[in-house]
Amino acid sequence: MTTIEKNSVASGCPFSMGETPLSQMSLTDPLIQARPHAFYSKLRNEDPVHYDEKLGMWLVSRYDDIVTLLRDPQTFSDKQGYEAQYASGFFQEFKQILEEQGGGFFPDVIKSDPPEHTRIRKLMDGAFSAHRVKMLEPVITRIIADLAENMADKGAGGKVIDGVKEFAIPLTIAVICEQLGMNRYDGNKISEWSAAITAQIGRMQNREQMVENALKVCELQKFIIEQMKDRQAQPKEDMISDLVHSHTEDGSSLTFGEAVSLVRALIIAGNDTTATAIANLLFILATQPGVAQQLHDNVDDERYLTRFVEELLRYAPPVRGLAKMTTRETELGGTKLPKGAHMLVLYGSGNDDESHFDCPRNFDIARGNTGTHVAFGVGIHRCIGASLARMEIRVAAKELIKRVRNIRLAIPAEEVIYQRTVATHSISSLPITLEQR
Repeated sequence: MTTIEKNSVASGCPFSMGETPLSQMSLTDPLIQARPHAFYSKLRNEDPVHYDEKLGMWLVSRYDDIVTLLRDPQTFSDKQGYEAQYASGFFQEFKQILEEQGGGFFPDVIKSDPPEHTRIRKLMDGAFSAHRVKMLEPVITRIIADLAENMADKGAGGKVIDGVKEFAIPLTIAVICEQLGMNRYDGNKISEWSAAITAQIGRMQNREQMVENALKVCELQKFIIEQMKDRQAQPKEDMISDLVHSHTEDGSSLTFGEAVSLVRALIIAGNDTTATAIANLLFILATQPGVAQQLHDNVDDERYLTRFVEELLRYAPPVRGLAKMTTRETELGGTKLPKGAHMLVLYGSGNDDESHFDCPRNFDIARGNTGTHVAFGVGIHRCIGASLARMEIRVAAKELIKRVRNIRLAIPAEEVIYQRTVATHSISSLPITLEQR
């Protein structure tokens, strides 16, 4: 038996579906958003392409259907689905606020459809090259090691600390600012800006919240524009400079508005979703001590660490689901869909599909197909920053477990609070205790 096979940890298989009928359930329910696995299982087994009336979207829950959909961008439009999701119900007012107070409205070009999307991906390759990721790793390791040391010091003597607010969020903000080359920043502001952007695709905000969040997005865009103008005048060795001065062999380049949208996307993806992944890491280590011990025992085994990160992403993907829209009448998973059907692709459910992953609620490092998870999507819209995110999570797991032990929740697991959004599965606050090694 290999080291990895020995280090597989079970944490509950099989998983119960419950008895409440789907007609009485909705992803808008905060209880389902917080603890969705029984709902996901019910969807997959009873109605895998299910219309959620309260949400107003079709929920795609089975792994095979998710992969089929993601590999067909002509039929299932990323651009149309995203635009219909953005500031849902308040889009025109949101757009006007940004045009008047935020330097302009800049659509998210990374969510475009081919051929525009193909051009954008080529122009972003330089910012996420293997060279760039490798160059960043020593700096990122130093940042994370310092934060892990600080958390170990704070937790000494049994003091309760918040793993989200005192580790996950500061870590990802420091790292993304380092990547982008922003030496001066207000961490609290960046956290607020990230939450404001995520709220626009979360479908849970009312008009008052939309206006409040729109004004925060205006602040973010003004900040980005200032940074970009600085790089136009004086290029640096950072990702903002890469984007501002990017070009392909045929001479194609990004417009200023496209670059603004991409820097904005990098700040959000590098902060909000990666912070969610780090918080999920802490939750697993706090609730599954066997996993924590195995991680420590194998902390210098790069193969183990690689598989650990992949299983973490499968087991607790930070992105719950992203929107698509049908461009024509079609069929998916035996369900007929009209043109213009607004869909939510549930990555969280696909990664939990027992027909593809045996006993999915087991955190199993030896799982043979862990690498087939859909945490980063599939196909042409697969997350361009995946290699960077993997490296960040791997370094965080390694540097943390070398410094602390006996990580425990300071409250019952069922009392952990999650953000209200259909886009991510994000822990709001994670009170924990720990000991220094």
